[in-house]
Amino acid sequence: MASNSDGGDQSAVVLKCTDPHQPEPDSDYSEIEISTAEICSWDFPTILTHQIIVVKASRNRLIEHSSYFRGLLCGRFRESILDCVSIKWNLETFMIVLKFLFGFPVDVTSTNFLPLFEAALFFGVEMLLLKCKAWLIDLSSQEGICSLQQLDNLIHIWRFGVQHANDFIPELCTSYLARNFMWVMNCNSFPCIPWNLLVSCVKHPDLTVDSERHLADSLIAWLASNNEQVERWHNTGDDCSGILKEIRISLLPLWFAAGKRRCCYFSKLAEESIDATLYLMTRPSTSMMNVSGDVDSRHFKIRLTQYTKKVDLSGCPQMNSRILLMSMLPCSYSTDLMLTKVVKQYSISLEWTDGDHCQNSSALLPTLSFEAVEEVDISNCPRLPLEASIECFCKSFPSMKIFKAAHHLNFKMTKLVQLLQKCPLLEEIDLAVDISPVIPSQVSIVSSSPAISLRASTISHEINSYPWPASELYTTIPLLANVTKLTLEGRVDLSDYDLKNISEICASLFYLNLRGCITVTDTGISVLILRCVKLHSLLVCDTSFGHNSALALRSGIPNLNDFLTLHVGKNHAKSLASEFQVLHVGGCRGVDETSLSKLISETPMLKSLCLRETLIVDDTLYSFLGSSLEMLDVSDTKVSSTALAHIVSSNPGLYCLEAKGCRNLFQQKSKMEDGDIPSVQYSCEEWCNELAKTCKLEEIALGWGFSCCSLEALKPAIAALKVVTVGLGASLGQDAVELLPTICPLLEEVILYFQVISDCVLINIMESLRHLQVLALCYCLELLLLGCRLLNSDSQRIISTGWPGLISIHLEDCGEVTRNGVASLFDCKSVEDMLLRHNGPGIQKNFILDAALLMPMLRKLSLDVCDAVEGDFDLPNFADRYFLSIVSIARCKPQRCALDLQKLRRTPVHKETLVLVWDSKNLTRTVIKERV
Repeated sequence: MASNSDGGDQSAVVLKCTDPHQPEPDSDYSEIEISTAEICSWDFPTILTHQIIVVKASRNRLIEHSSYFRGLLCGRFRESILDCVSIKWNLETFMIVLKFLFGFPVDVTSTNFLPLFEAALFFGVEMLLLKCKAWLIDLSSQEGICSLQQLDNLIHIWRFGVQHANDFIPELCTSYLARNFMWVMNCNSFPCIPWNLLVSCVKHPDLTVDSERHLADSLIAWLASNNEQVERWHNTGDDCSGILKEIRISLLPLWFAAGKRRCCYFSKLAEESIDATLYLMTRPSTSMMNVSGDVDSRHFKIRLTQYTKKVDLSGCPQMNSRILLMSMLPCSYSTDLMLTKVVKQYSISLEWTDGDHCQNSSALLPTLSFEAVEEVDISNCPRLPLEASIECFCKSFPSMKIFKAAHHLNFKMTKLVQLLQKCPLLEEIDLAVDISPVIPSQVSIVSSSPAISLRASTISHEINSYPWPASELYTTIPLLANVTKLTLEGRVDLSDYDLKNISEICASLFYLNLRGCITVTDTGISVLILRCVKLHSLLVCDTSFGHNSALALRSGIPNLNDFLTLHVGKNHAKSLASEFQVLHVGGCRGVDETSLSKLISETPMLKSLCLRETLIVDDTLYSFLGSSLEMLDVSDTKVSSTALAHIVSSNPGLYCLEAKGCRNLFQQKSKMEDGDIPSVQYSCEEWCNELAKTCKLEEIALGWGFSCCSLEALKPAIAALKVVTVGLGASLGQDAVELLPTICPLLEEVILYFQVISDCVLINIMESLRHLQVLALCYCLELLLLGCRLLNSDSQRIISTGWPGLISIHLEDCGEVTRNGVASLFDCKSVEDMLLRHNGPGIQKNFILDAALLMPMLRKLSLDVCDAVEGDFDLPNFADRYFLSIVSIARCKPQRCALDLQKLRRTPVHKETLVLVWDSKNLTRTVIKERV
């Protein structure tokens, strides 16, 4: 209890307090006298304005609660008989300690912990020491970063503990940083972490990272930021790079390891990682039987702790069922021969089954449970059996809410219901695959296997028999799943029947992505919309979304929460569209302009709208009444600058605008007849000026009419631009392109179509844009690389050694790059998307098979028969394709060149393209007229 007196003792002591770090007191002696008898009324701000604080305090109270004063005032020191004791300490800190000594509460914070702890140590205030220790223990045991929001504070606390040989402080700091390493590595002060603290964190058993890649990235960044210190250690014989050996290189994504082959700190380990990945990929999971013997199995185990919230295994083609199982088993697994045998048998069964036959075996395995894990990402892990992995996840990650498994073809959509049943807490699922280039509404199909036109005709009678209106339909649907976000992009094996099942068990859906799902019908989509009444984000680009679906969005659907209490007339109910935030219908030719205009007029809450390649005109944009748009795509439509300016002026938060391919943008007047809407046609510069007044853009894509003057006019709007696409019809010129790094220094992606580019401009872009990640130069026919007018086969070696971590390579009409084969490109192990066309007839017949084998991440491949050394390519069967999902092979026919009649020279002209598309069921072969 707080004391309001000097304790009633007859003897008191005067404490004359000064701050040793402050200058000598002024001549007028800025001094104040106070007494602990009046401690309740101390005015701290006023007291601390004085340079000398004289405190009359109870001698007995000080002796009772402070070993410092006990020794000083009760011992044989000369001060023990004095009535005045000089105290030289930080005034604010000592006053807080004094208040604590006299029974008043003290709040310990991350900023005052060290001063209080140091003062408590010096003055021997045991109770304050215990309070500080309890605060640090409690705080370091909590999840997240709590109030320890400054890494600097933690570093100071750790240093203090090391300097004062206080073991519990360094241990608590190390444990806290290890558990929150994902936060630590993203702090600006991360390079300032002392070496010993960093080593302790990395070796701590509670080290928690989303993936091994994040750990490797952070350590490389630390070494690079402390290069001078590293050099000094190297010169003295110390090898600080040993910390990198803590990284489990066998679990690194292939693209990451390939990209680090030129890193001075990591090049050797990167090569070892690539070798380990390829070794694991070319052998079944049972080849790892020696892992528990001669090899340290720890390096093959996914890093999981009780604090792990996210498990990111994406991009690891070496990931297999054996590695997954080992990570979920207790440490005793390696010494238990019986358990090892069970795991081996279970791994073999996983290699040859779809997961249904493994449930009994999995029940025998003592897998651990990691309750904190909420998100799992196994995208681009082609050797990991998806359905069998789900069996493992639902047991070891019972709290999983987010599941990402993009680019897994071998997952039958009929298993989706089982996934939702096994993981009832799931809220977000991503099962996207690459979108097929064969979009029926955009290409002319010459011939196709039956699968390309497959429709769910078996349930047409069910769909047609659904009751109407919608309220009679959805009120009987049980809410079986918690899923709010579902991504099925590119799934050509998705049917209307699947949509029906989804709508029945996922009535809580907020977000649905069906982009490129060409096998579902307008009717199927509309039925799902009517059932999922909470839907506010719908991405259906390049699908059969049409009149029925648009009508379903506009249908009056009451709020289910109020359905039983409110008596809302059917004609007065809000439409589902009225609450929509995201609507992407690009490429959907099945819906006419009138239906789109009516739909858009009922979506005032939209934040993201994609209408590319649709039949919209100006009336459609004028019908939009919202003011919250952040993203708008009207590429390849007939809209004019006036209508687009109308949208831009009403939506100041717009940060992404795509309008390339709009031939009418600056060529004709608006056809709007409403007198309230201005019909004045803007020039491109005038329109850009209007845009600059309203928006701060991060992404922009323009084509026809876009020029150097337009770029100048846009300056105020694009200072923070990150992505720029300049399409057909734009004429920036070299001067404007050269200005890009100055006007837009934050650019991350630069994509230029049909622009004149010189080598000096290209070098300027590469050197000046420090954040650049993607540079695409499409049909820039004047491109000169380092002064060479034509690329040759040596360019392959430059590409593979200069950018070893490439995931996409597109080379078309690039001289003689493939004249002598493509051996060097095989060194780009992490390539996922490759296009080689008209670069020289040197590609071997078995190239597709070799590419699939030697580039384990390759999913999309585009070739031209013109480049085949034997005039054709061998096609892979279902098993030999490995990770390939789309192969496009273009064919050309010779055509006589009109400008060279004397020699009758013939030039190749595109004839048709063979497209191979694999899904979870079979292979579809399609011949189309277009080049894709």
